[in-house]
Amino acid sequence: MARAKISIIGAGNVGATAAHWAAAKELGDVVLVDIVEGVPQGKALDLAQAGPVEDFDALITGTNDYDATAGSDIVIITAGLPRKPGMSRDDLVATNFKIVKEVTEQVAKRSPGAVLIIVSNPLDAMAQTALKVSGFPKNRVVGMAGILDSARYRTFLGWELGVSVEDIQAMVLGGHGDTMVPVVSATTVSGIPVTSLISREKLDAIIQRTRDGGAEIVKFLKTGSAYYAPSAAAVQMAEAILRDKRRVLPCAAYCEGEYGVRGLYLGVPVILGRSGVEKILEIPLTSDERLALNRSAAAVEELVKLLPL
Repeated sequence: MARAKISIIGAGNVGATAAHWAAAKELGDVVLVDIVEGVPQGKALDLAQAGPVEDFDALITGTNDYDATAGSDIVIITAGLPRKPGMSRDDLVATNFKIVKEVTEQVAKRSPGAVLIIVSNPLDAMAQTALKVSGFPKNRVVGMAGILDSARYRTFLGWELGVSVEDIQAMVLGGHGDTMVPVVSATTVSGIPVTSLISREKLDAIIQRTRDGGAEIVKFLKTGSAYYAPSAAAVQMAEAILRDKRRVLPCAAYCEGEYGVRGLYLGVPVILGRSGVEKILEIPLTSDERLALNRSAAAVEELVKLLPL
């Protein structure tokens, strides 16, 4: 049986680390593409040489040529400028639109059956760009955001409660930005509602830290943005698709009436399997959560209006 093929566009920190996670999990062969000569080649060679140490078999190719991506099962798009201190994700819209448009044109032509996982920011708007440019059905273009935001939320809750992050079930919905919506009503610790374990004041502080999670890391790094957790989240999505796991995960999916949102990408719970987004799940929300999700959708819509699509 032929191995799956995963192409990762952008060999910066997020792309290269995604290649690392994907190879270590033996999800398939990996193609790492970047416009900078030598960078994908060097990183791919280095990663391949970790195989004998870490016991993984994967053919890892570094290239500046999109032809090597032909016939990919999954394409993870990380290309684009990262945030710098003082920048919001939205500040990247014009520059990254051009990059994501060009990348999508190149990969869609060579891998017409692939599922596209978008990581470039501003996430929801870049997913919308890839959907329009590729002409793919909506189930095969999905954005990575909710898993990362939920992971940050779960991390901070685990620290506060002194419990394993593995036992915290949580979901962050909405746009990937300042208006994201941690769903407190669906947050549990091994089934115990989180509100019975933590004060509302502490919970509100954790929610705010979750919203600022990316900016907090940008502030520390100064010359770049987060990459370990974002790449791990993208690869969790790739694994769910390639292994047809039908995971229930928060992802940026194209809504056509779900949650009252139409014609927009928004972070919602989805079933992720072999064909990509197999279903959007509509979960009960409190009136406050629904209002927050509506506000988040409105913020995404404003951003999408800036795209020359």
